[in-house]
Parts: sequence; structure tokens; C-alpha cells
Amino acid sequence: MRLFGLIVSLLALAAAMMGSITFGVTDIPISTVWDSFVAFNGGNEHLIIRTARLPRALIAAAVGGSLAVAGAVMQVITRNPIASPSTLGVNAGAAFFIVMAAGWLGVSGLQSFTWIALIGAAVSGGIVFLLGSMGRDGMTPVKITLAGASMAAFFHSLTQGLMLSDGKMFDQVLIWLVGSVAGRDMAQLAAVWPYMAAGMVIALLLSRQLNVLSMGDEIAQGLGQKIVYMRMISAAAVILLAGGSVAAAGPIAFVGIIIPHIVRHLVGNDYRWILPYSAVLGALLLVAADLGSRYIAMPKEVPVGVMTAIIGVPFFVYIARKGRKAL
Repeated sequence: MRLFGLIVSLLALAAAMMGSITFGVTDIPISTVWDSFVAFNGGNEHLIIRTARLPRALIAAAVGGSLAVAGAVMQVITRNPIASPSTLGVNAGAAFFIVMAAGWLGVSGLQSFTWIALIGAAVSGGIVFLLGSMGRDGMTPVKITLAGASMAAFFHSLTQGLMLSDGKMFDQVLIWLVGSVAGRDMAQLAAVWPYMAAGMVIALLLSRQLNVLSMGDEIAQGLGQKIVYMRMISAAAVILLAGGSVAAAGPIAFVGIIIPHIVRHLVGNDYRWILPYSAVLGALLLVAADLGSRYIAMPKEVPVGVMTAIIGVPFFVYIARKGRKAL
């Protein structure tokens, strides 16, 4: 049954990606989409499909899947039902490092931005885990949440300060900071997909260990699991996934909160299924949100980060009220 559900989810994702390529300000027939791949003629519609719509759909799917898996991993290693790359400051740290590098250091180039985003995610995540582990009780959900919120606010403030100090930079990075997959090309996907893929593989390989860790630290230690080592490897996967996502599309929020909880409701608490489902449904959510964003203020487009916030805020409040029972 779980396998059937995963297959259905993959088919829904394929349909959503086809819709993303087909629908927009200018609707394009499916036959034209097919012709653009098998009989490319260099016409306007074929160019739109291959240089704009296809990269946009692929990046949305890659970013959505990566953020959902990162959120699922973070929730189990922190024992925090509202943990995600956005709520724990990982996205904010990656975004600040990119803005700082672009504004102060004049860094440019997709590959450079990818590395900078990964470093920013690692620095922010490392500080959050360090602060959340201090004290007699060690790492607790409350301390991790407070540390994450503090670091997110800190990096957001620094980012806004940099932008206000340079009006030109403000114009350049504002749309990117809101979170958007519009205007991206295949070169941007090529720069980040190896890191996303590496993070995804690491997370999937750790699925059995995450099942043990989800039972609690004492049980996991009793079964011979090295807790600190597991958290470090899991954090590396999150950094690769979140850093690559921020470099490609900006700090998109709430995907990492929404999808893991929906998946647990569908398939239970087995991370051998939670992670694949999260990857597919996270991709589906962001592709669908991006498609919907084109119709809210037609002919203008709303950044997909705004769409995920509209969807995610009520869900976040619900999970926060539900507390630890959500895990």
C-alpha cells in the first residue's frame, strides 16, 4: 500500500510539473511542449519551454524535495516537531552569507554562491546546535527552538542592515530573499544538484538509524547507537540540502514543517518511508505552489516563498499547539 501511494505521488508530481511547463501568463499546448523536446525549432514557445519553464519546474521540484527531507531529518534529531531549515536559522544563515558575499566582497558566479550558502548554513546550524546543547540537560527541544529562533532573527537583522546600507544591493537581492524559482536556468540547477543529491543519499542511508533515534536518546544509546555521531552526520545532510536550496531559490519557508507531518500521518513513523515520501510530496508542494503563484496577481507573479508562507503559517500554529505529540 505504501509503495502504491508513493507511485501515485510520483505520478501527481509528474502531472504538476507538466502543468508548470504548460500553464502561465501564456498557456502552451501539450503538443507544443512535446515538440520542443523532439523537434526543437527555435521558436518563441519552444525557447520559453526549454530556457524558462522546464528549469523552473525542475528547480522547484529539487528545492521542495530537499527542504522537506531536511525538515524531516531535523525534526527527529532535535526531537522538535516544528524544526526545519527555516525555523532553526539554517536558511537565514545561508542567505546572510550570500548577501554579504555579493554586497561587501563582490563575489559572483553560481558555483561561488553555492559554496557560500553551504558555509552559511553550516555556521548557523553549528551555532544553533552548540547553543541548544549547553547546560546540564544537554540538547532539548525548547533550547533548540529558542536558539534557532534567536539565530534566525540575528541573521535576518544583519541581512536587512546590509541591504539598507546599499540601495543597489537591495534591489538585486530582494526577490531572491523572498524565495522564488522564477527566472532560474539550468546552469543554476547544475551548480546545486550535486550537493542536494549528496544530502539526499546521506539522509536515505541513515533512515534505519533515524528510526532508532526517534525512540529517544536513552533507547538509542541502549541499542548501541552513537548519538553524537548520528547527529553530526544527519546535520551534514541537512546543511547540504538546505544550503543547496537557498543557493538555488532563496530561503523558502515552511516546506520542511508541513510535509513531514503530512507524511507521518500517511505512512506512520518509519523513516525508510518518511524520507522518500517527503522528497516526492515536498517537490509536489513547491511545484504546485509555484504554479498557483502565477494566477494570484495575473499577469504579475507572486514569489513562491509568499505562497508557502500563506499555506504554512496556519499549519505551523497547529503543530506548535499540538507540541511533542506531533512527532
